[in-house]
Amino acid sequence: MYKTPSICSSEIGILWMTYQQQTMLMRMLDYFINKADDGEAKEIMKEISDEINPYTDKIVTIFQKEKVPVPVGFTSEDVNIDVPKLYDNGFDIMFLRLIKKISMGMHALNLTMAYRKDITEMFRELSVITQRCYDKCTQYLLIKGLLQTSPYVSVQKSVEFVKDTKYLGGLNPISGKRSLNTVEIAHIYHAIESNVTGMNMIFGFAQCAQNNDVRKYFTKGGELAKGIVKELNEIFLENNLQIPATAGGNVTTSTLAPFSDKIMMYCVSLFCSFSIGGNSVGTAFSLRNDLPAKMSILLKDIFEYAHEGAKIMIKHGWMEEPPQTDKHNKKVNS
Repeated sequence: MYKTPSICSSEIGILWMTYQQQTMLMRMLDYFINKADDGEAKEIMKEISDEINPYTDKIVTIFQKEKVPVPVGFTSEDVNIDVPKLYDNGFDIMFLRLIKKISMGMHALNLTMAYRKDITEMFRELSVITQRCYDKCTQYLLIKGLLQTSPYVSVQKSVEFVKDTKYLGGLNPISGKRSLNTVEIAHIYHAIESNVTGMNMIFGFAQCAQNNDVRKYFTKGGELAKGIVKELNEIFLENNLQIPATAGGNVTTSTLAPFSDKIMMYCVSLFCSFSIGGNSVGTAFSLRNDLPAKMSILLKDIFEYAHEGAKIMIKHGWMEEPPQTDKHNKKVNS
């Protein structure tokens, strides 16, 4: 008879991270669902909230059975649904789509670090739920005219192989310009699209944050995201490519906070991690020497910004520690 083995270290880690992310999303959805004017958008958000809720309970059950401390995560104290709308016209689904984009990558990665049958099954199920939600968000935004596709381009009529190392060169006035290939376009466009949503989100956070240092941090982050969008847009313009633009998702004039500073800081931290990972992948797949150089500078700025945020979270007592080994805790305490 098959006996469920004890939980291993990597499984504790990935379940802990998943609990943090899922409880953050559920609390933020509480607010967005309450403020939604569009019935279809509300239904998409209610459906995903109802679907992921049982999985947080499953994580709690596993932790309790294995005598692992149940994380605090985020609770009803981190959201105030009674304040006015902080964002307008489609931001709720834009935000959910970006969160699900992050979740798809995380669930796939978590599957590779899980061994127990019940835990691998959990992440397979979450992957299916997440992909389905992401598709609904994408189709909703396209139909509403709130999302653009990446540029349509003309491509060569036959398969070609690289014949010269000049192909690796960037925009050089001496050797000439090599157009972006479609793989490079895909990763740059993905970065622009994500940073536009992130920029609107963080400027909204800056408008309602309670603590002064948090407010300044969010304002700095909004400017950082704006600078990244500007830098990447210039690459598109140099290659005569269409610049992405959104018709909605703007910040309103409300200064009343729907979310605690704690949950907003965690959300920004999550987005920074996603941006670092996404830009790293884009850099790895680029064959133009100038692009990795530019992306490396952006990655450095994002990493430093994320590190600054971690210090603020520690200062205010908002950074929950992942489960530690007894040996590690004894060393720290001594």
